[in-house]
This record gives sequence, structure tokens and C-alpha cells, in this order.
Amino acid sequence: MKRIRQSSPSLGVSLVPIVVLIVSLVAVIVLKGADAVQSASCYILLIATVVAYLLSGFTTKRRFKIIWIGMLKGVKQVLPSVPILLLIATISATWMLSGVVPTLIEYGLEIISPQVFLPIACAVCAVISVLSGSSWTTIATIGVAFMGIGTVMGYDTAWIAGAVISGAYFGDKCSPLSDTTVLASSTCGVGMFEHIRYLMITTIPSLVLSLVVYAVVGWFSPAVDVAESDGLRECLEQTFNITPWVMLIPVATVVMICFKVKTATALLMSTLLGLVGMFLFQPQIVDALIGEKTVFGYVMMTLRVLLVDTSIETHHDLLNSLVETGGVKGMLPTVFLVLCAMVFGGMMLGTGMLSTISCAFTRRLKTVTSTVGATVASGIFFNATTADQYLSIIIGGNIYKNIYKRNGLEPRLLSRTLEDAVSVTSVLIPWSTCGITQATVLGVPTLVYLPYCLFSILSPITTIVVAWLGIGIKKIRK
Repeated sequence: MKRIRQSSPSLGVSLVPIVVLIVSLVAVIVLKGADAVQSASCYILLIATVVAYLLSGFTTKRRFKIIWIGMLKGVKQVLPSVPILLLIATISATWMLSGVVPTLIEYGLEIISPQVFLPIACAVCAVISVLSGSSWTTIATIGVAFMGIGTVMGYDTAWIAGAVISGAYFGDKCSPLSDTTVLASSTCGVGMFEHIRYLMITTIPSLVLSLVVYAVVGWFSPAVDVAESDGLRECLEQTFNITPWVMLIPVATVVMICFKVKTATALLMSTLLGLVGMFLFQPQIVDALIGEKTVFGYVMMTLRVLLVDTSIETHHDLLNSLVETGGVKGMLPTVFLVLCAMVFGGMMLGTGMLSTISCAFTRRLKTVTSTVGATVASGIFFNATTADQYLSIIIGGNIYKNIYKRNGLEPRLLSRTLEDAVSVTSVLIPWSTCGITQATVLGVPTLVYLPYCLFSILSPITTIVVAWLGIGIKKIRK
């Protein structure tokens, strides 16, 4: 039986879906503003997917079966994040209504000075993320609390989100418990702790510079209205029982993650602890939400808290918006956007367009700076096209492994560059799983917080500068 050759599309054809994607996003930003990007991204991604498929059909003889295999690779990487997203939605609801987040806001307003709030938020999120190994968990828990504290202090939510994300992604990048850290080191054949030690050369300067900028911004920030702050705290104390005992819930969560309990299991247990805490510590909240005090009434109230939006009247407009929860219903648009991004990334893989563009990136790489620079550019590009940091690390590692070997460069330089270019920049892509999730959890659109995620912006720049200076880079025998 005669075989049909599965040809790959040309570079010009491969770039068309990317151009369609970028032009459409720019048009949305110009016409409706950055806030509209998240709601429009799903439709833009689907249009770009159809364009990629039609171009592949017209210009190559690639069969749908081959395209489908490529799409399945994307599905296997992205689909496991969907239950994590839904659990993040439930933990956000239960931690708010059980009093965990309100207690953190109360203590934060009492202890933290507004002038040092931004660097402290960044540093604390970094520590928690190193301990937990998860930026998503850190942002969905302590990050949400910092958003509340900073908002009351009068900070722009974009600055708060930038500081929280910067700290969380520093910890995620450097933690031995982080999945991206393990993936980057194993993909490039580097020992994990050797990989982490080598990361410090670029990661520490990026974090220090970020903290300095956050400290300067905080120092010159306008003072918060004390009367307004005291009024909010008074309403907070009247609505919730502020007690240190409720902090057992986040402590238990951190302990579970430190003992390497699976992320989904830890989030599920934290949700259940939040529900128990709601009944134990906030009975007045339960009374306000429940219809009738029967078994059926309690079950329905619990389901409403987990599945749909819940609001509490606190007699303070700002506090009302802070304590409002969305449940699973509020996360569904995010899940749909993640699935659309998954389809687009799978189509770019299956049609061979991603491979064609990758080859164009890597043709004439000889110097250290050009090789590292191309790896950074490729990593950001893979994040934009696959919409998933795991796929981007795997693809980048496999493409550049032989190139680094050919140029006499160490594998740990590749693993470090992938982390600097992929892990921390994924949160800056509006349609990537990370960008979508953090925008939803923090309530700040990706393109709005992007300029303030200093660590994510500085990391790829720092890795190129360090390569240019030759710091810590050793040549190996070819």
C-alpha cells in the first residue's frame, strides 16, 4: 500500500495562525481595552485553531490522524489542570467564609506598615511558595489575603497582584517540591539540586531588584486614610469572628504540601477543612446563608457555597466586594478558556507548524549569548503557542538539547534558561493556563498586572545578561 508523505508547512504558512492571534488580541485591546482580553481570548483561540487546520489541509498532505496525535499530547499535559482549577475555586470560597482570609486581612492591617507592604507581600509569597512548591496554591490562599490587605491600604490592585505573583513564581521556580523544577532538570538530564544551585545565579538578582523596586514604590505611596481603614476593620470584626484558631487551616495545608501530598488531594482536604471551619468559627455566617435549619438545608447551603457565587452584607462597599466568592461557577469561564488554549496548542503541534517555527529559531546558533537568547525567545513563544508551561519546557528541552551539546554548553545552562524563560513568563500570557488562572483568582486581568510582575519580566532579561557576561558558564568538550 502506497504511503502518503506527511509534509510540514512552510514558515510563512506556520506563522499565519500566530499573526491572526496577535492581530485579533491587539484589535480587542484597542477597541474594548485590556479588561476584555480574557473574555474574548477563547473565541480568538478557536478562530486561530480553525485557521491552522485549514492552512494545514490546503498546503500539506498531513492526515487528520497525525494532527490528532499532536493534539492528544497537548490534552495530556493541560487536562489535569482542570480539576485543580475547580478545587482552587472551592478553597477560595471556603477560606473566605470560614474566616481564614478575613483573619489574615485583619492581622495584616494591624502588623504591616503600608510603606513596606509590597516587598513584604512578595517576600512572604516567595517563602510560602518555596515551602509548598506551588505558585497556584500560594496565590489562591495567602495571595488572596494580600490582595485584600493591599486594597484596603489603597494600593492599585495591579501592583499588589504583581508583587504576589513575583514572590509566588520565585518560590515555585526554586523549590525542590515544584513540578516545573523537576521537569526542567529531568528533561535536560541535570540533577535537581544542581539545577537549583545554578538557578540562583540569575534568580537571586532578579528577586532582589524586584524587592528594591517594590520597596521604593511603597515608600512613596500615599498614606492610607486611617479613619477609612478603621471603619473597614470594624465592619470586618462585626461580620467575622477573628480568631487565631482559624489559622490551623492554612497551617494544615502547608504541612500536607511539605509532606508531598498530591496537590489535588491537599486542595480537596483544605476545602473540607474550610467547610468545617465555617461551621465551627463562623456560625453567624452559616445562619445568614442557610434557608431552613434542616439536614437538607445544610446540604444545599454547602453546595451553594462550593458551586455558585456567595455574597455577605457587611455594611461596607469595599468589604462587600472583598468577601464575595464565586465558587465553581466563577471558575467555569476560566476552564473553558484553558480548554480552548489546549485545542490551539495541540493543533499547532499536530499540524507541524510549531516544529517548523522552532527550526527557524535554531538554525544559526553558535555563541553563548545567541543560543541562550534564542532559548529565551523560543520559551516565551512556546508559552504563547502551546498555552502550557509543561509542554513548553518539554519541547524546548528536546529541541535545544543537541544544540547546546553541539556548541559545547552545559545541560544545566539549558535547564536554567528554560526555567527563566518558560516557568516565570507563562503567567504573563493572557490565554495560558497560568495567566488565565491567576487573573481569575486575583481578579486582575493578565495584561493589567503584567507590567508589575517584575520578577517574571526580569528573569529572562537577567539570564541573557548573565550569558553575555559569561558568569558561571563553563565550556565542555564537544
